[in-house]
Amino acid sequence: MSDKRVKKVVLAYSGGLDTSIILKWLQTTYGCEVVTFTADLGQGEELEPARQKALLLGIKPENIFIEDLREEFVRDYVFPMFRANAQYEGLYLLGTSIARPLIAKKQIEIAEKVGADAVAHGATGKGNDQVRFELGYYALKPDVTVIAPWREWDLTSRTKLLEFAEQNQIPIAKDKRGEAPFSVDANLLHASSEGKVLEDPAQEVPDYVYSRTIDPEAAPDTPTYITIDFEKGDPVAIDGVKMSPATLLAKLNELGRANGIGRLDLVENRFVGMKSRGMYETPGGTILYVAHRGIESITLDRGAAHLKDELMPKYAELVYNGFWFSPEREMLQALVDKSQEFVTGQVRLKLYKGGVHLVGRDSPYSLYDQELVTFEEGAVAYDHRDAAGFIKLNALRLRTLAQRKKKLGL
Repeated sequence: MSDKRVKKVVLAYSGGLDTSIILKWLQTTYGCEVVTFTADLGQGEELEPARQKALLLGIKPENIFIEDLREEFVRDYVFPMFRANAQYEGLYLLGTSIARPLIAKKQIEIAEKVGADAVAHGATGKGNDQVRFELGYYALKPDVTVIAPWREWDLTSRTKLLEFAEQNQIPIAKDKRGEAPFSVDANLLHASSEGKVLEDPAQEVPDYVYSRTIDPEAAPDTPTYITIDFEKGDPVAIDGVKMSPATLLAKLNELGRANGIGRLDLVENRFVGMKSRGMYETPGGTILYVAHRGIESITLDRGAAHLKDELMPKYAELVYNGFWFSPEREMLQALVDKSQEFVTGQVRLKLYKGGVHLVGRDSPYSLYDQELVTFEEGAVAYDHRDAAGFIKLNALRLRTLAQRKKKLGL
């Protein structure tokens, strides 16, 4: 428990059993006023029950905040990240990671609004989310007090949690009384599952774990063709129909779900030091990733494209580790956004049984010159003989090395 006296705390509150226990624990342990904040990031759950649960636990109506952040989430967090083609460890599209800075930002905004001196979250002491939340808090309000119940309390087992809930008249749904088979985090970009039945990386993920995608083997036998229009690196339309950021991603999710797209079974390296196995479903994001790289392939200069690919792992690592509000992430974002000035045009995709296949791309700013690249003789002034000097200059150091080896008899 923090030595600092806490008067009012803003809690990231889902309305579920764990955060309801945290709410009551804050009241009883710190004797402070609790303000709840529930974010709608497109997790697919009705959020009004969170309001009712907070009221039931004694929270004043004016201290309950529920905000629809779907458009802001996709526009200001997901899309900028996808401009960078960010993938952590070459595979993970960062669905959980990218949601945390927005939640942290809103918590701090509410804290400032209501005069709270503390914020709290429900992340455990073994995971990455505690780091992401708290780095966000401190970056935006350096003097804030942070309460992390899972690092403080003695409710170290499911039995103790349920006993605390019963002692404090916290409603417990029947399906929450037993041990959860796995934990789930969801938002408009993805759903992630980990723990319990997924902890052995040698075992295949059970079918019942999947919630955002159908089995690719059960997907339609006929491919689905779609087009996505981009403007300056961001998708703006599907099949010619313009959509808002959140609406567009939701539509891609529908298309991805129906075609079994976006499943990932991953063993990753957590920032806190351990390896963990998780199952991620990112249907719309997987389609968007392929589409964005497709439009970049004809609009980005080679040097710019290769530099972006070199910097991408660092950008992804910063997002994964919780440094969204760091100067280095913002610097990289400025570089990424500069690269997107001419990333405008349309890509055509074939969606089929878990696969996303790029089948066409076109842009008014395309750098692809068919006359230049063709094997047929064209009107473009490309002298094949120029290649000889180009090759010899590039081979000069290799020839020098070979001559030294020969001289030394190696």
